[in-house]
Amino acid sequence: MLLQAQDITKHYPGLNGSPVKALRGVSIEMEAGEFAAVQGPSGCGKSTLLLTAGALLQPTNGQVKIDGADPYALSPEDRAKFRAKNIGFVFQQFHLVPYLSVRDNILVPTLTGESGAGPERADALLDQFQLTHRADHPPAQLSTGERQRTALARALLNKPQLLLADEPTGNLDRKNTDIVLGHLRQFADDGGAVLLVTHDPHAADKASRAIRIEDGRLAKS
Repeated sequence: MLLQAQDITKHYPGLNGSPVKALRGVSIEMEAGEFAAVQGPSGCGKSTLLLTAGALLQPTNGQVKIDGADPYALSPEDRAKFRAKNIGFVFQQFHLVPYLSVRDNILVPTLTGESGAGPERADALLDQFQLTHRADHPPAQLSTGERQRTALARALLNKPQLLLADEPTGNLDRKNTDIVLGHLRQFADDGGAVLLVTHDPHAADKASRAIRIEDGRLAKS
């Protein structure tokens, strides 16, 4: 099992000392090759689940395992190395470094010194995502679709096992949405696993499995 999240709860501090219960005993499992879409109303806990599954947000209770390892049992430094090796992240807002070129943005994961990837891998991704002609351009000179493809290429630089995507098509038109979803589908078909948070029914339809969350709990199908 590539991803196991067992009985996950997550509480945030609230007003008057009452906790905000973002997740209430959520359990999910994913095998390699799966593409799952997480849906539900705003504020139901979708993004919290994604961040918890990605070793970015420690749960209040429950356990997360990725390829059999518990990232929250590691020190913060070792957990960061674990994420860099095993998990790729794609977000709606891209989070590109504005003063770096497209090529250097893709290579950002190498700055930790833990990556075995290099310029040859970046050039292969530039070609895969049809960005070679933009390699030396800063993000400000890119279209919205090109920015998201750059962010996706960066997420794939270290050849992760798990790809976590939070509304990656939220700022895209239908053409670019289909391009990005096609790359996510291909990643799963090649043996990775994709967990996609989306409000878009069109995007969710591209996944092989639907997970619905309501009020911090898995909704019954």
